[in-house]
Amino acid sequence: MTDSNILPNHVGFILDGNRRWAREQGLPTLEGHRRGYDNLWPLMDAALERGIFNLSAYCFSTENWKRSEEEVGYLMNLILLIATRDIKKLQERSMRLLWIGSKVGMSPKVRKALEDAEAKTANNTRGMLGLCINHGGQREIAEAAQRLIRDGVPAEEVNEAKFAEYIDHPELPPLDLVIRTSGEIRISNFMLWRAAYAELIFVDKYWPAYTEQDLDEALEEFANRQRRHGK
Repeated sequence: MTDSNILPNHVGFILDGNRRWAREQGLPTLEGHRRGYDNLWPLMDAALERGIFNLSAYCFSTENWKRSEEEVGYLMNLILLIATRDIKKLQERSMRLLWIGSKVGMSPKVRKALEDAEAKTANNTRGMLGLCINHGGQREIAEAAQRLIRDGVPAEEVNEAKFAEYIDHPELPPLDLVIRTSGEIRISNFMLWRAAYAELIFVDKYWPAYTEQDLDEALEEFANRQRRHGK
C-alpha cells in the first residue's frame, strides 16, 4: 500500500482496449465494452478503499461518433445504465456523478438521464466520479471560452484562475495521475486543462483486464516520482 500522504487526489482513467480485448478472447467486440463497463465499479471501489476520492473515466470521446451506429448505440445504452440503474451504487458510496463533456449532439434521452443523475447525487459528500462522455479536451476549453465571452468577462481579467472557473464542473480538481490502458502512449484529448501537471502512466494491458493489483503498482510508481511543477 502507498503512503496516504503521497496518494493522488484525482486519478483519471483512459479506458482503452475493450475491443482488442474482446477479439483476443474470441468474443464480439461489443462484449468488450460490456466487460469494460463491469470493470469500472471494482476499480472505483479499490480507489476509494485506498483513499482516492476523485476519479474520472474517459467513456466516450467527441471522436467516437465516427464508429458504427451499432457500437455507438451500445455505448450509449451502457451510459444510460450508469446514469439510471447504477445510481444506487453511487448513492451507497456517497459519490457525486459529474458529466464532463459537451451537450452538443447528445440525444435528449441520454442528456436528461445524465443531468438527472447529477442532480440526484449532488448532495453526496465522499467524493466525485467524473464521467467523460462526448468529451474532448480541446472542445471543453473552447466551450469554456464561449461561456467567458457570453458572461462578458473583460479580456484583462482572463487568467488561469478565471478560466478554470468556466471548464466543466470546476469543483473537480486538477488531475494528479492519468492511467491509460492498452499500451497506447498518448492522452487522446483527455481533460487537457486538468491534466497540465498530471503524472502519466501507460499500461500494456487492456481495460477489461486491468486489476486492483495494477492500480497498486500505478500508485506505487506515482509515490516514487518527484513532482516539481516547474520548481
